[in-house]
Amino acid sequence: MDLNKIFNDLEIKKTNQASAMGSSWYNGVEPNIISVSPVNGKEIGTTRFTSKEEYNKIISSCEEAFVFWRMLPAPKRGEVVRQFGEELRLKKSSLGALVSYEMGKSLQEGLGEVQEMIDICDFAVGLSRQLCGITMHSERPKHRMYEQYHPLGIVGVISAFNFPVAVWAWNTALAWICGNVCVWKPSEKTPLCGIACQKIMANVLKKNNMPDAICCLINGDYSVGEWLTKDKRVALISATGSTRMGRVVGAEVAKRFGKSILELGGNNALIITPDADIDISVVGAVFGAVGTAGQRCTTTRRLIVHESIYDSVKEKLVNAYKQIKIGNPLDESNHMGPLIDRGAVDMYLKAILNVQKEGGVVVVGGGVLSGDDYVSGCYVKPVIVEAKNNYSCVQTETFAPILYLLKYSDLECAIKMQNDVPQGLSSAIMTTNLREAERFLSHEGSDCGIANVNIGTSGAEIGGAFGGEKETGGGRESGSDAWKAYMRRQTNTINFSTELPLAQGIKFDF
Repeated sequence: MDLNKIFNDLEIKKTNQASAMGSSWYNGVEPNIISVSPVNGKEIGTTRFTSKEEYNKIISSCEEAFVFWRMLPAPKRGEVVRQFGEELRLKKSSLGALVSYEMGKSLQEGLGEVQEMIDICDFAVGLSRQLCGITMHSERPKHRMYEQYHPLGIVGVISAFNFPVAVWAWNTALAWICGNVCVWKPSEKTPLCGIACQKIMANVLKKNNMPDAICCLINGDYSVGEWLTKDKRVALISATGSTRMGRVVGAEVAKRFGKSILELGGNNALIITPDADIDISVVGAVFGAVGTAGQRCTTTRRLIVHESIYDSVKEKLVNAYKQIKIGNPLDESNHMGPLIDRGAVDMYLKAILNVQKEGGVVVVGGGVLSGDDYVSGCYVKPVIVEAKNNYSCVQTETFAPILYLLKYSDLECAIKMQNDVPQGLSSAIMTTNLREAERFLSHEGSDCGIANVNIGTSGAEIGGAFGGEKETGGGRESGSDAWKAYMRRQTNTINFSTELPLAQGIKFDF
C-alpha cells in the first residue's frame, strides 16, 4: 500500500493539528494522538488533542453557521450533500484503504464502509425534498392544524473505531439536510479517518462559498467527548460505543434536557431451526462471527441451534473455520484481519478463560498469532465455545471473534434465549418454515431493533432505520424516518375566521 499516495489523495499529512473547522486549522499545544495501524504495528501519523479554547471557538462558529444554514432551502442543502457524495465516489479507493489500514478491517469492508457513506448521501439528497409534516382537521370551524419540523441547531457526533467513517456519515448527512450543523469527535483510535472526511467536506463547502463551521472536527479522548455531552449549546448528541459509555452520555445529556441518539452494545443471536437451509446458515453464521474480526456491534455472538441438527451444524462450522484465512486485511484473499489493539487482544483472551471457568467447552481453539505476518500482536484466531446462555461471559458483549454455541429444543425456548440478554440490537432466524419466520417477527418474537429471516445478524442497508432496544440504547440512525430525530416537532394552528372559538367547546365571554 502506498500510504503517501493515499495521504496526498485525501489531502492529509503524517502530522496533523488538533482541530478542524473547515479548512481553518488551529495550532494545538495539547498532547499528541498517535495513530498506530493494527495491521503491522507501525505509526501512521499523529494529530493533537483539541484544547478547550479551540473547542469553544468551534462551537461559537457553529452557532453562527447554523443561522445561515438553517435558512437555506432543504433542496439546496441536499445539493451540497450530493456533492459530498460525489467527492466520496472519487476518493473511495483511497479512503477505503485508509479505513482498512487504520482500523484493521478487510479492504473489501473498508471500501464497503465508504460505499455506505455514498449511499446515505444519495438517500439524504432525495429526502431533502420530502421533509414533510402532516395536516390535521381541527374541531373548530375555519381553523387549520398541521405539524412541521425545524432543525435543532448543533448536532454532536461521537463515533467508535469499528466504523470510523460510515456511522458519522449516517448522522451528518441527515442532520445537514435537516438544517443542522455538525461537530464530530471520532475515535482516538482512528483519528486520520476523521481528518480525511473533514478535508473532503471542507473542500465541498469552500467550493460552494458556505461557512466552514457547517462541518467541524474535534480530536481527543473521552474528556473531549465530555465537553460535547455537557454543552447546552449542542442540541443533540449521537453517540456510538459501549453500553458503559452510553450510560454516562445519556445521563449527562438528560441532565441538561438535551436530546440523544444512543447506539450501544450488541449481543446478537442467530437461530438455526431444523427447517433451515444449513449451507446458507453456516455461511451467515461464519461471516457474522468473524467479519471485522468480531468487532461489529451486529457481530453474531450466539448461535442457537436445534438439538436435532446441532451436531451436523457444529461439524460444518468447525470445517468452515479451518478455511478462514487470517492476515493483512489489505490482501483480499484474507477473510479476517487484526483486532484494533493489544487491549482488545487482552479482553479476548480473558473472555475465553472466563467462559471456560464457567463450564464452556472450546470447540475451535483460539490464541494470538505470532510471526512475521503478525508483528503487531493484534491477530487472533476465531473461537467457538459450547456454552449456556446464562453464563456471564455469554451475557456480556466481547468485541472479538468468539462465537458461543447454544442448543435448544423448541422455538419458544430459542426465542426466549435470544431475548434473554441485556442487549437488543440485531437478531436472525434461519428457517424455510413460514410459521417459524412469522412467529420470530411477531410481538412474541425477537425483542431487537433488527430482526432478520434467512440472512445473518451482521450488516445493514441504509434504507432502514438502524438501532436497538434495551441496553443498546433505543436510538435510530440512517434510513426510514430516522431524520425526525435531528429535528424538533412543532404543532401549528391557524385561525382564519372572524371569531375565537376555544377547543373542547369552552366558553369564555366577557
